[in-house]
Amino acid sequence: MAHARYSHMAHWGMYSAEARGGEVVAVHPFAGDRDPSPILANVPGSVRHRARIAGPVVRRGWLENGPGPTTRRGSDEFVAVSWDELTELLARELRRVADRYGNRSIYGGSYGWSAPGRFHHAQSQVHRFLKMFGGYTRSVHSYSLGATGVVMPHVVGTHWKLFARSTHWDLIAGHTELFVCFGGVPVKNTSINDGGNSDHPTRDALDGMRARGGRIVSISPLRDDTHGECEWLAPRPGSDVAIMLALAYVLATEGLADRRFLDRYCTGYDKFEDYLLGGTDGIRKSPQWAAELSGLSADTLTGLARRMASSRTLVTVSWSLQRVRFGEQAPWAGITLAAMLGQIGLPGGGFGHGYGSMNEPGTAPVPYPLPTLFQGNNEVDDFIPVAAISDLLLRPGEKFDYDGNRYTFPDIRLVYWAGGNPFHHHQDIGRLRRALGRPDTIVVHDPYWTPMAKHADIVVPSTTTLERNDLTCTRSDPLLVAMHAAVPRFEDARDDYDTFSALAYRLGFGDRFTEKRSAQEWLEYLYEQWRGFVLADPARVEDPPEFDEFWGHGHVRMRTEDDLTLFEEFRDDPQRDPLRTPSGRIEIFSADIDGFGYEDCAGHPKWYEPEEWLGGARAEQFPLHLIANQPRTRLHSQLDHGAFSQASKIRGREPIRMHPGDAEARNLSEGDVVRVFNDRGACLAGVVLDDGVLRGVVQLSTGAWYDPYDPEDPESMCVHGNPNVLTADVGTSRLSQGCTGQHVLVEIELFVGELPPIRAYDPPTILLHL
Repeated sequence: MAHARYSHMAHWGMYSAEARGGEVVAVHPFAGDRDPSPILANVPGSVRHRARIAGPVVRRGWLENGPGPTTRRGSDEFVAVSWDELTELLARELRRVADRYGNRSIYGGSYGWSAPGRFHHAQSQVHRFLKMFGGYTRSVHSYSLGATGVVMPHVVGTHWKLFARSTHWDLIAGHTELFVCFGGVPVKNTSINDGGNSDHPTRDALDGMRARGGRIVSISPLRDDTHGECEWLAPRPGSDVAIMLALAYVLATEGLADRRFLDRYCTGYDKFEDYLLGGTDGIRKSPQWAAELSGLSADTLTGLARRMASSRTLVTVSWSLQRVRFGEQAPWAGITLAAMLGQIGLPGGGFGHGYGSMNEPGTAPVPYPLPTLFQGNNEVDDFIPVAAISDLLLRPGEKFDYDGNRYTFPDIRLVYWAGGNPFHHHQDIGRLRRALGRPDTIVVHDPYWTPMAKHADIVVPSTTTLERNDLTCTRSDPLLVAMHAAVPRFEDARDDYDTFSALAYRLGFGDRFTEKRSAQEWLEYLYEQWRGFVLADPARVEDPPEFDEFWGHGHVRMRTEDDLTLFEEFRDDPQRDPLRTPSGRIEIFSADIDGFGYEDCAGHPKWYEPEEWLGGARAEQFPLHLIANQPRTRLHSQLDHGAFSQASKIRGREPIRMHPGDAEARNLSEGDVVRVFNDRGACLAGVVLDDGVLRGVVQLSTGAWYDPYDPEDPESMCVHGNPNVLTADVGTSRLSQGCTGQHVLVEIELFVGELPPIRAYDPPTILLHL
C-alpha cells in the first residue's frame, strides 16, 4: 500500500516525505533537482529518535537553589514539569532579570541554521518575542563570514551582494577560461542553502566549463576540495595570502597589471604596490618569498600569474580562508588580485567569494522581497560579534574593539537560545563551558538533546519542521514551497510560536505578539504579503495563485534575475553606479581601516604570519595542521544521529583523514581510534588514510556532537570527535573579531585502552519530580 507523501524543504534540498506510525520512513528528492544532496538520507528516523526532547524540563539545581552561576550545567539531572509550570517559571525569571538588571542583561543568543521556514524560524520567533519584551543584547554577523562581513563593506561597499548578485554559474560555464579557486570549490558544501534548495547546479557547471575547454586551478591542501579534473596546488595551510601577493607581484613587475582598470575603478593601488615591492618593510613579495612560506615552487606561481593575465580568469576565495586568524586578508587580497587583472564586471571573469561554500554564489536571485515575519525594533543597543560569546559572558564591563569603535560587554544574566548548537560553531569548548556557567539562567528551545540543551536550566521541547506547516523560500532559489506537516507532534513538543504566545500573554503583550492570528493564519498572511510584492512588481511575468491553490500544489515559481555578472553595472559606468565606499571605487587601500590603527589589520591587504601553522614555532610541539572544515554528511551538527552521518563514523567516532606517510610515522592504520590533542584539549577520532591530503595536514570535520568523557569536567576529552575542544578562542582581528575555528595545530597518537561509549545522543537523567 502506498503511503501519503508530503512536500517539504530542508536546507539541503526540496523533497517529499513518506511517513508511517508517526515517523518519516523515506524521502524522495524533488524531480527538478539535477544533483540531489545525499544528506537527505539523514531525515528518515529523525522524528522519533531517542535524542528528541519529549517534554518541558528544568535543571534540578536551578529548581532547588534558584537562578545563579553554577558549575553543574552539562552534568546535572533534570526535572519534568508541565507546560503551565514552565510558562510560569520562565515568565517570572524573564521579568526578574529585566526588572533587576535591565533588558541589556538578556542575551538573545539564538544562532545557527535552526530550520527552514519563513514563519516557524526559531531565530525570527525568539527575536520578535524578546523585542516586544523590551529588547535584548544581540549578535552581529556569522561564524561563517565574520571577517568578510566587516572588511568587504570597506573594500567594495557591500557584503551580501558578493553572494546574492554573484556571477552566475551559466556564465562561468560559458565564458571562464581559468577558474583560480583559493580553498577549492567543495561541492559537498553546495548541498546547503539557508532557506532550502530546489536545485544544485554546481557539479553541472564545473563539468560544463571543463567540457568547453576551461581549466580549474584548485589551491587547497585537500585534493577533493574541487569536484572533477583540476590542477591541484597543495600549499601549506594558512599561506594563501602570501600566494596571492606573489601572483600580484608578478603582475606588477612584468607589466601584466591592467593599469587603466586600476586607475578608473580602484583607489589606493599605489600604496599596496609599494608594500608589494618591499617599499614599506624591505621585503619583496616575490614568488621566491612566497615559495618559502607556501611550499609551492616559485616557477609554479610565476607561470600561474602569467596564465591568469592571458585568460578570462575568475578568482574565487572560499569562506574557509577567512575563518582563520587575520581572515580579513584573504578576500581583500583576492579582490585586489582580480582588480589587477582588470576583469571585474566581465562575464566569466573577475572575483567570487564562496563558490563551493554554499548553494548561493552562482545562483540567480529573486528581485522582490520574500515573505517575512516582522520582528519589530530592539530597544537595546548592545551587541557583540557572534564569535565573542565566551568573552561576553566571562568579561562583563570590559572593553572590546570592533570596526573602528570600542564597546563594552554588558553583564549578561539570562541567555535565551532558540535554534543552533554553539558547541559546533564556537572555539575552545572548555572555555565556552566555563562561560556558560556564569549567567543566572540559560533557556534553550530545541527538538533534540544537543550539547547546548544539556547545558540549559530551562529546556523547551520544540517541534521539527516535519511536525508543522510552514512555507519557505530563499533569495537565491526560484521556488516558494509549501512545507506540509508529515507526522503528528512528538510526545509533548510544541511549536515555538505556541510557547512564545503563551509567554507573551503571561507577560502582558500576547495580542501584540500574535496579532490574534493562529499559525495557519500567519502562513496565509505571509503568502499574501509576498503575493502583493509580486503584483506590484512592474517587471513581473508571473501571476501567483491564491493561497489555497498554492498550498495544494506545493510550490510556486518566482521570477529570478538570470545571467548576472558581479559588479557589471559598476564596470559599465562607475559614476552612475558607484560602489558604496568613501571613494565610490574598490578600496585596495582603505583610509578608514588604516585610521583605526589596528596592528592586526592594516589599510591594505597584507601578509601576517599565523601562530597556528606549520611554518611557526608552535609546530615543533604540535606538528600536524588540522583543518576543521564542514562535513560532507550533514549540515554543521544537524542530524548527526542520522543514517548518512552515522555511516561515516569509525567505531562511532568522527573520521579524521591523514596522509599515509603521517600515519606510518605514528604506527597508525586505517580504522584505528586515535587521540587528537594539543595544550587546549583532546578528542577521539577514527583514522581514514588518504593521499589526497597534503603531508603534515589532517582533516576533521566539525559537527560531531560534543560528548565529554567526564561531563563534570570542562576540560574533559571529547570521545566523539568534536575539533572545537582543540581550537583557540581568539578573533580574526580587532577589525571584525570573526571566528578562527578553521585551523589548529595538533598531535595524534593511538588511543590505548577500552573505548568509552558514545553518549552524545542520550537524554540526561530526567526525574518525574523533586
